[in-house]
Amino acid sequence: MDKRYERIYAAIAAIPAGRVASYGQIAARAGLPGRARLVGAALRDTPDGMQLPWFRVLHSNGTIALPRGSRGFREQSKRLRAEGVDVRDGRVPMRAFGLDHDLDRALWSLG
Repeated sequence: MDKRYERIYAAIAAIPAGRVASYGQIAARAGLPGRARLVGAALRDTPDGMQLPWFRVLHSNGTIALPRGSRGFREQSKRLRAEGVDVRDGRVPMRAFGLDHDLDRALWSLG
């Protein structure tokens, strides 16, 4: 398996339940900054049987990348909601559910 894919899969596997990350964030955490499209390719090429929380990966604006109304879109929405993630019209508020939510709040919150 491609070492880059291994790092991408490890970064995706590390997303905690109830949180989401963008393709770009996953690329950066895998040591591949600027390679968001490679994350998409890795997800498409995920080996059969690999258990990966693929549904926690979104566009940088919080939207689901799969075609609206598709089976995959519905499945991703369902899985995210099951973890308590707010999905409205195919979008997740990244400020509330993104990986860096707690860090941002700790650094910038006034109370």
